[in-house]
Amino acid sequence: MNALKPMPDLAEAPDRAGAVPIDRDTALPGEIRSSKPRTGARRFALAAVLLLVGGLAIGGWQHWRAAAEVATTAAQRRDFVPSVRVALVKASGSTIAIGLPGTTEAFEAASIYSRTSGYVAKRYVDIGDRVKAGDLLAEITAPELDHQVAQAQATLVQNEAALRQAQANMEIANVTWERDSKLLDKGWITRQQGDQERLTLLAQQAAVAVAQANIEAQKAQLLVLGQRKAYQRVVAPFDGIVTARNIDNGSLVQADAAGGTSMFTMMHSDVIRIQLYVPQDQAFGLKPGIEATVRVPEMPGVDFHGKIARIANALQPGTRTLQTEIDVANPDGILTPGTYCLVALQVPRKTPSLMLPSEAIIFNRGGLSVAVVEDGVVHLRKIALVRDLGTTIEANEGVRDGDQVILNPPVNIAEGQAVNPRPVAPPKTS
Repeated sequence: MNALKPMPDLAEAPDRAGAVPIDRDTALPGEIRSSKPRTGARRFALAAVLLLVGGLAIGGWQHWRAAAEVATTAAQRRDFVPSVRVALVKASGSTIAIGLPGTTEAFEAASIYSRTSGYVAKRYVDIGDRVKAGDLLAEITAPELDHQVAQAQATLVQNEAALRQAQANMEIANVTWERDSKLLDKGWITRQQGDQERLTLLAQQAAVAVAQANIEAQKAQLLVLGQRKAYQRVVAPFDGIVTARNIDNGSLVQADAAGGTSMFTMMHSDVIRIQLYVPQDQAFGLKPGIEATVRVPEMPGVDFHGKIARIANALQPGTRTLQTEIDVANPDGILTPGTYCLVALQVPRKTPSLMLPSEAIIFNRGGLSVAVVEDGVVHLRKIALVRDLGTTIEANEGVRDGDQVILNPPVNIAEGQAVNPRPVAPPKTS
């Protein structure tokens, strides 16, 4: 058997890198120390290269994957057809609904003033009393007026006596002239005497005319005083209700329309008058006879019906509104003058228009427009707004009856874009 050979010294064995073994006995100390660091540096450099190559490979793969995702997203976006809600544009109805606030007024209203100065002797009515035309409201006492009437009557008697005196003088002058005119023709009296008698007759005739005129003037004065005396009885000018009383027994009233005292205020409320001021955009088409519905907020569920009775036929320049009056029958007196109310009218349209949802409006620096869908393609159209009704709008340009408009269009909607329309309920028309 072969004898076992002794293991070589580790210092003499070749290293893993194939280096020549170093004899530990003969090698210098520096040579023994430098062999291990060289081997570690090589290993570190190799690891760094491997890490760098791996990092570059991973980064390139991630960049390729991101680019592929972007390309895929762009292709999907390019080929994507969004689904949008659309509604139909509808032609407006034959009438336009108008709702305006108003105030009820009495059909007739008057403030009653005294035509005679004096003291109130008796008041017969009070606030809230219903009266008929000619009913006595109050009596006024004026003793000085009675004295004026008595004086005027006495003056009339004097004028009548003066007339009889003038007539007698005229008769004497007439007889004298008829007798002396014959003597004048025969030359038995002078011409001077004849002229004097003729002119005397003319003067007496004029005196009779003056006396007659004085009598007529005095009779007229008596009529004035008699009318003033009749005004001592204050009567109702029409059927109605006393809504104000400003006098009482013993009150002094003056016969002065400018500075006098209003004794009573009366209103005739069997028919209520309501004044409206209709804006210009709603006034065309208004005419007498159009039905009106009146509602009072404090009386829910109760409708009062009336008709347009009068219109001004001219807009007020300052407000561009048309004054309109509505008459409402009120035989039971449920409506009282001065009540706030709401009036609804159905006015015939003069110019038809189109109704579309307000959700379809696009408002930007270009103005108002809508997105119309035709054969799955978007077309942006500008519109002309007539009225904003809240949930719907009224337009007269830019769209046609039956057009499909996109509701709540996205901000990036573009001309020619393909969309998938989903119809919804049409807007309500007025």
